[in-house]
Amino acid sequence: MSRTELPPRMPTTLMESPAGIRAGFEDAHYICSEQVATTVYLSYHLQKPILVEGPPGVGKTELAKTIAQYLSLPLIRLQCYEGLDESKALYEWKYGKQLLYTQVLKDQLGDVLKGAHGLAESVKRLHEFGDIFYSEEFLEPRPLLKAMRQDGGALLLIDEVDKADQEFESLLLEMLSDYQVSVPEIGTVRAHHTPIVILTSNNTREVSDALKRRCLHLYIPFPDAKLENRIVRSRVPGITDSLRVQMVRFIQELRALDLKKPPAVSESLDWARTLLLLHAHTLDEALVRGTLNVLLKFEDDIQSVNETLLTLLGKARAEAP
Repeated sequence: MSRTELPPRMPTTLMESPAGIRAGFEDAHYICSEQVATTVYLSYHLQKPILVEGPPGVGKTELAKTIAQYLSLPLIRLQCYEGLDESKALYEWKYGKQLLYTQVLKDQLGDVLKGAHGLAESVKRLHEFGDIFYSEEFLEPRPLLKAMRQDGGALLLIDEVDKADQEFESLLLEMLSDYQVSVPEIGTVRAHHTPIVILTSNNTREVSDALKRRCLHLYIPFPDAKLENRIVRSRVPGITDSLRVQMVRFIQELRALDLKKPPAVSESLDWARTLLLLHAHTLDEALVRGTLNVLLKFEDDIQSVNETLLTLLGKARAEAP
């Protein structure tokens, strides 16, 4: 099946322009750049997956969730890990049900073979039952197959694909190219409707060129101060403007340091909720020292920041209105 013969997608007016997508995402409290909205628009109309790369915590997985919510599609998620294989990703057989049917066949063996003449005819009759065991009735679809068989389409999130083995990437190639998979016992299974596919990667290893060729590439970096202020305002609306500007500026300064793990957007939102819970109105030394563990995940990073905390606080408060 060529790219011009891909399964159809359900028609929608929600994907008519990048600007409309960006506004719709904002209504769903996902603040994104023009590049993100444009990539989603192109992916939908070109029917190509998106490989989303970037540091952990910048909103890659959240993007997939937002698209599913925006289009009212079921979200089918495959969390990748080392050793992931087709039995967990694509399909497996219902062995328990097969064993039950084997027992039933054993009990009825006399009736099945009744009237058979010779070994060849007996084997032929048993072989017919063997084929039944590897039929749709005994097939247990996993996320990849489930997404392709979903009536009305689905959003398939293949999360942290860089954690899976390279052999798993080979399993994805046929699906991401033609939205079909081969089940040896049944044949080729084609998607009812082309799913929207989002793959995420934290860049712990390079994914293969073959996989990249099948996808549109999108890199989501740490946001600048303007975008991060919009994100925090949307997700934590109870925080005051003055405190929000201070905390965003402080986080921007942290990311400029040589840290093992700079705080991502997820940590920014957690810290904003923490400050709101503590009824904070401005950043002060005691407050920041007491909550640094919300932003930073390594003790070495916390100790390093504590040594220059007063300087960082001065810069953060200087930027506040």
